[in-house]
Amino acid sequence: MIRRPFILVSLMCVLATPLFVTAEEKIKVGIIGLDTSHALAFTKVLNDPKVSAELAGFPVVAVYTKGSPDIESSVERVPAYTKQIQTMGVEVVGSIDELLKRVDAVLLETNDGRPHLEQLRPVLKAGKPCFIDKPIAGSLKDAITIFAEAKQAGVPIFSSSSLRYGKGSQAARAGKLGRISKCETHSPASLEPTHPDLFWYGIHGVESLFTVMGTGCKSVVRSSEGGKITVVGKWDGGRIGTFREGSGYGGHAVGDKGEGDVGSSDGYAPLLVEIVKFFRSGKPPVSAEETLEIYAFMEAADESKRQGGAEVTLESVLSAAGQ
Repeated sequence: MIRRPFILVSLMCVLATPLFVTAEEKIKVGIIGLDTSHALAFTKVLNDPKVSAELAGFPVVAVYTKGSPDIESSVERVPAYTKQIQTMGVEVVGSIDELLKRVDAVLLETNDGRPHLEQLRPVLKAGKPCFIDKPIAGSLKDAITIFAEAKQAGVPIFSSSSLRYGKGSQAARAGKLGRISKCETHSPASLEPTHPDLFWYGIHGVESLFTVMGTGCKSVVRSSEGGKITVVGKWDGGRIGTFREGSGYGGHAVGDKGEGDVGSSDGYAPLLVEIVKFFRSGKPPVSAEETLEIYAFMEAADESKRQGGAEVTLESVLSAAGQ
């Protein structure tokens, strides 16, 4: 039995606290959206009978398969992915409400960020902690609304790319290189016309950049070098962070204690460890403020593009989005 410290119920709403459970208790996990390979990869790990001790006790038991309504590359995956996830012992259900009756925590895996707000709302009403895979939303405005509604509901959520947990990036964040004065990261940045440019895939390299630099970005300038996206951000204290579109994942950071490589990928396992810690404790490992700054950085990059490479402040795009 999963213990919750308290649940307040009124005629108007349900306000639930995070889950707080012991290591021996199981948390049943549900997935919303089966149009990304992440859903299969996470389930394969969590439902493995030989799963490591740090990930044990979080079986995926149910999935609501509907993800993107109209992105062809996403929609066409669902039938095959449905068959695959059923072989892992996962029940396919017909609605999010049915899913929520069966689970204690949720992985919102829809590849398309646009439906996330509407898909999340019943999760918040049910008081289930939720990890929201990238992109957290299809717009900065929706990202702001997601965190505002989660806060109002008292339900913990967080979002992150797996690239946040690359060893080099985490070491730099922990202070190995001292205070970072300059960092460059790169990742692929394939585009999806329904989303701001970097939301779809560039988020990986941008997440690495913020993992190393932290919050405090004030403005960005976007340009194109050899047909590839380059975004230079100015942080407080004169620090500079740069994202470049490129092949693979990587980067380099310079601090007052040395310099080193950052931005590499170490697979999904480190992110899954953070997700299960979050489901157990109810404490998000990434703050709402940092995630919103990441998405403001990417939105400001689009605005800079629209303005022909002008410098755009994060404050201006957050204000325009209703922050």
